Amino acid sequence: MKMTNLVRVRVRVAIVSLLLLALAAPLCAATANWQRQDVDWQAGGNRRIKGIRHPKDSPLPTRAERKTGQAATAKGRISALAAGEELLVESPPVDGFVPWIAVSVTQERGADLEFDAIVETSVTGSYPAGVDWKTDYIIGLFDTGASSHVVGYADATRAGLYPGLLTSNYVTVSGVTGSVDALVSYPLGLFIDGLDAVALDTLSLDRSGMMGESNVAVGVGTNPGDGPDLPTAIGTPLSVYYTTLIRNDRTITLTRDGETFTAPEIRMYEADDADAPSFTNVIPLELRPLGAAAVQYVPTVDLGGGGFDWDDLDDLLGGGTAMEYPPSSPSMIIGNSSQSLFFVHSVDLYDGPKSAVDKSRFMLDTGAQVTVVGTRIAARLQLNPAAPEFEVEIEGVTGEITMAPGFYVDTIEIPALGQWFKATNVPVVLMDISSPEGGTLDGIIGMNLFVDFNLIVRGGGFFLTGDPTLELQRVEDAANTAP
Repeated sequence: MKMTNLVRVRVRVAIVSLLLLALAAPLCAATANWQRQDVDWQAGGNRRIKGIRHPKDSPLPTRAERKTGQAATAKGRISALAAGEELLVESPPVDGFVPWIAVSVTQERGADLEFDAIVETSVTGSYPAGVDWKTDYIIGLFDTGASSHVVGYADATRAGLYPGLLTSNYVTVSGVTGSVDALVSYPLGLFIDGLDAVALDTLSLDRSGMMGESNVAVGVGTNPGDGPDLPTAIGTPLSVYYTTLIRNDRTITLTRDGETFTAPEIRMYEADDADAPSFTNVIPLELRPLGAAAVQYVPTVDLGGGGFDWDDLDDLLGGGTAMEYPPSSPSMIIGNSSQSLFFVHSVDLYDGPKSAVDKSRFMLDTGAQVTVVGTRIAARLQLNPAAPEFEVEIEGVTGEITMAPGFYVDTIEIPALGQWFKATNVPVVLMDISSPEGGTLDGIIGMNLFVDFNLIVRGGGFFLTGDPTLELQRVEDAANTAP
């Protein structure tokens, strides 16, 4: 009658961002002589862009190539700001910044039969045996496109999650070309801070500024063998509770185990902290699907081998324990029976005489360096997948590569309180990504649009609470107004 670990529960959920529906660009003769360069960019949803192809006489505006031209355009940007009309970004790069964070994992969990995440404003709980918290921390992504938290295999091994903190339940992580299995963890504590929490000389972690949550289940990658490991991504189920400051005017670079990480300074604040910063330009967001009330995991319950068992229900409600009923899925924000994420309230796009105005199905994805449009938007703007202006090679969860077309869109505008956000000559990648509301997204707003800005991601959106927002401050103005 009782639940048994001999039966592996498979739950099909979208772990990081959402399922990508491949939209391969046909290679045509016009692109045969294009040049290719290797890159390693985050595209959200367990996707990485490993290469980019473009005409030899049309160099791409990447972050490194763009720095030499920023001084020439700064005067124009400041004059637009003084006019009080818009926050103007001219020719943003294809690749934006990466919000790397330090992650510490403990064994802190809630009481029996408590499935909701518990907000923690400091590190609580003990570490797994053999783990040194000063050195065995994880470097992961602050990823608002993640509907639940994921820890890669190598990171999970370092943090001591294998084997004692893992259930025998699986979830399926889907990508461009296939899917892989990830194990579901037991409830644990998850705490984050910016890379400045790591001493650059000793690489030792300072936990004093870490905040997070306990009693959360995460998806954990299995040994990938020769394939790519799942990236560690800390998603919206944590950021929804906090105010997060991302400062592009201050960057940190550290090298660990031969890998170099460069990220903006990131600082966490409690949602009601009076000392938390605020910026005057505010983009409204929505936590959708609507109706979410908490972050929680779903327990495993054996219903008598296919038939309903009233004794099992009685145990679950009154006499069982959380370890008798381990998580069958990672913790998620459950809104109207689906995982909720941050959506930009309205986006306007223009290309030549064509437009797609007041679109509300764009997701805000801090884990994506690129901006994406779906086929509905591409059709409205008359973008032709057979005639791309550049192409990207996307590596999925299985390591297989697919091609996606890229285009330059004349203008993307995002309505805001204060000054509207406006970007011109914007590189976008054409992909269809499934939406938690059903169907596909109109696209994702990636971090390439905001390399010139400090950002505040203000959580919220639970039932009967205020909506989340994205607040902007131009980097040029940060010296006088940012904390």
